Amino acid sequence: MSDGPAARRGPGEPWGGVRPFSIKTKLGALVVISVLITTGLSMIAVQTKTELRFITVFSMIATLLITQFVAHSLTAPLDEMNAVARSISHGDYSRRVRENRRDELGDLAETINVMADELEAQDQQRKELVANVSHELRTPIAGLRAVLENIVDGVTEADPETMRTALKQTERLGRLVETLMDLSRLDNGVVPLKKRRFEVWPYLSGVLKEANMVASTRAGIASGSGGHTRTDVHLHLDVSPPELTAHADPERIHQVVANLIDNAVKHSPAHGRVTVKARRGDWPESLELEVLDEGPGIPKSEWHRVFERFNRGAVSAPHGPGSDGGTGLGLAIARWAVDLHGGRIGVAESERGCRILVTLPGLPSVPS
Repeated sequence: MSDGPAARRGPGEPWGGVRPFSIKTKLGALVVISVLITTGLSMIAVQTKTELRFITVFSMIATLLITQFVAHSLTAPLDEMNAVARSISHGDYSRRVRENRRDELGDLAETINVMADELEAQDQQRKELVANVSHELRTPIAGLRAVLENIVDGVTEADPETMRTALKQTERLGRLVETLMDLSRLDNGVVPLKKRRFEVWPYLSGVLKEANMVASTRAGIASGSGGHTRTDVHLHLDVSPPELTAHADPERIHQVVANLIDNAVKHSPAHGRVTVKARRGDWPESLELEVLDEGPGIPKSEWHRVFERFNRGAVSAPHGPGSDGGTGLGLAIARWAVDLHGGRIGVAESERGCRILVTLPGLPSVPS
């Protein structure tokens, strides 16, 4: 049973399984009341020998008054909904419809309010996206422009060092655009999963080696958004059992692990340690991954926000030495890639630093 009027229901769901005050019920009651009034007045007319024309006038007046009352109760909320819908169409998402009815119009009011909430959230995300992307693009574009202007004006020569500086800014732009494109493809669901069985140890070992190589290369020429340049952090791999296998899309899981490692390295202290653990899950070919660092950790109040786009956390001095902070998109991409697999990703309890736990479902369960 419902807990009472405050119990939440979905749009279109009747109260308690039935709708005692539906519009159909009200219209039916209107007809019944009109008939009862007319019948009652007719019986009074017969007993008091009143002329029928007076009874007809009285019954018409009473029926019209009741009809006007019912019609007003139906049209007033429609006028309010129309005003709210017009405000939404003009970009004002702050207005809401009062949800004080227990009929179809109450369900419609709730649906409109839910729609307004979602549109307001999407509009806020769009504004944040434009603001953050503009901010991220401004720095490398300004740096690249300054280098090229100095070359054109003859202030500096187009020597290898100057060109490396220009290359640094170009690579930063390229990484940001690639990250945004990945996120857009994941949002639109146009990234097909190519799942296959693979051995976890050699696969993750290759991911870690690639992360070290990329960091060493970037440290020599650039510090760019979207990739760390820390070479002092030690990456450690722990797979148990060593012959562990999993069933997933290796390319998408590479994105997940690479972004989690990148985030962990950025938040690590000098000469810190990042550990990647892999264990067998509860289902055939399922996999549990953990990425642990020794950084300041994430406050529990921020756990639900770390996978939001452009979120960089609220930790004081959150990034390790030499880190530029990144774009705040890596963890968002990791979450969407895990969601594509039907898995779960989140922050877990840890005595030290931050611990990200990823669960991949593996092969679909076969009913017995």
